[in-house]
Amino acid sequence: MKKINIVTGHYGSGKTNFSANLAVKLAESGEKVTVVDLDIVNPYFRSADFGELFSEKNIELVAPMYANSNLDIPAISFDLERIATDSGYLVVDVGGDDSGALALGRYAEAFSKFSDKIDMFYVVNCRRFLTRTAEEALELMYEIEAAANMKHTAVVNNTNLLYETTKEVLEESVSFAEEISGKAGLPLAYTCVPLKIEADVPNPFPVEIYVKKIWEMTD
Repeated sequence: MKKINIVTGHYGSGKTNFSANLAVKLAESGEKVTVVDLDIVNPYFRSADFGELFSEKNIELVAPMYANSNLDIPAISFDLERIATDSGYLVVDVGGDDSGALALGRYAEAFSKFSDKIDMFYVVNCRRFLTRTAEEALELMYEIEAAANMKHTAVVNNTNLLYETTKEVLEESVSFAEEISGKAGLPLAYTCVPLKIEADVPNPFPVEIYVKKIWEMTD
């Protein structure tokens, strides 16, 4: 695992849940971890929702100043370059699609100093609208790269139907993910597998479903 892990993808691909699981696994292995919520587009399903979880795992959460408030507006108030120079691991959850990646583009020059320490994961879910074919997924990937002015280093297959995900759904998604990986010339780093499901997939990455449904997010 590289020092800086940037996670991008289509809206609803599950990139935030992957980011949370990645951060928790690093923390449970004894590493110092900081999660940066760089999603200034979508007020739902974002890393800022996991403050309590991250606190329990001794993970530092850095989020826009108005995240999870009645004034949830796109305002970034932190020095991402300084955070990247700190010790430990950094997980950056980027907003969906190319519009969300524009925020990441603000830091492209700063991140260029850490190019050998960065993994930029493109999370795909073939069960989501607009990424149901390899061509659609690749087109979006290149749009994200153009907006962020950064290149992906690996693909993450996170095909799922949330709580309705089955072994068959996971195994059927492998050829889709491998097609994207092959055409993009990038490795297939992980295939996310929800806990309690056993599936024959390459590079399995067990994940807990931390993302709640919208109606479960209020106390």
